[in-house]
Amino acid sequence: MVKAVAVLGSSEGVKGTINFTQEGDGPTTVTGSITGLKPGLHGFHVHEFGDTTNGCLSTGPHFNPDGKHHGSPEDEIRHSGDLGNITVGDDGTANFTIIDKQIPLTGPQSIIGRAVVVHADPDDLGKGGHELSKSTGNAGGRVACGAFDISGNGRLSMKLHWFTCKILVCLVSNRNEKANLN
Repeated sequence: MVKAVAVLGSSEGVKGTINFTQEGDGPTTVTGSITGLKPGLHGFHVHEFGDTTNGCLSTGPHFNPDGKHHGSPEDEIRHSGDLGNITVGDDGTANFTIIDKQIPLTGPQSIIGRAVVVHADPDDLGKGGHELSKSTGNAGGRVACGAFDISGNGRLSMKLHWFTCKILVCLVSNRNEKANLN
C-alpha cells in the first residue's frame, strides 16, 4: 500500500488535509477535508508540475499524459488529473472521497512530483460550451495548491509554497511490497 498526505493552507484562509491511498495496481482513493472556501462547487485537479515558485500559476495545466480533452472523472476521454468538483457546504467546509484509476501513486504516470489544485469556481466537466471547457473546465482561478516530490535516496523531499499553501507527502510501503516511484 502506498499513501500520500497533502496538508493545504493559503493566505486566503483555506486549510485542509487530503489523503491518497493506493493498494497495488488498484485505483487511488482520495479523501479530504478542506475549510475556508466559499459555498458551492470547486474544481479539484492534479496539475502537471510540482513547481510553486510563482504560486499556483506555475503548476501548469492539468496532468494529461495521454493528450486528451478535459472531461469529468466518469468520462473515458479526459485528462488524468480531472477529478471533477468538490462540494463546499454553507459553513465553508468540503468533506469528500474520490476513487480514481487514472491518478496512480506509483509507476510511469504517477502523480508524485505534481501538484494538487483547488479552483475558485465549478468545473463544467468539459461540457459547458465555454472556450476553456475542453482545456480547464472553465474552473476559474487557483485558490490553493501544493506540490510534493520524492528525492533520489527515497527520503521525502518537500517543496512548500507558504503564500498559497503547503503540502506534505508520506509514502508508506508494506515490507513485502516495493513502490515503483518512476
